Amino acid sequence: MTIKNPSDRFIPFTNIVTDEPVLMIDSQASLRDLHACVSERLHTVLNYLTLMACTNLPDYAERDINTVTNVARLMVQDITDVFGVIERRGMADT
Repeated sequence: MTIKNPSDRFIPFTNIVTDEPVLMIDSQASLRDLHACVSERLHTVLNYLTLMACTNLPDYAERDINTVTNVARLMVQDITDVFGVIERRGMADT
């Protein structure tokens, strides 16, 4: 894969709370590495949500639920961003 503009190599993760991107995805990383990154995050968030679904929180606070939701949302957003790079790479090869 040839990247014409070097700044196109590093694609920012979706910004949620910052004005400028802080974390980047190396669009030239191997598909194996990109897949490993997505796989790790996907399995982690699935295990996390399974744990939360099986946990009895009789004394939960609204803040606790917001924290659980934000962790899952952040992980899924990362997964979506890396999948986007993989998809663009796959489409460029066709």
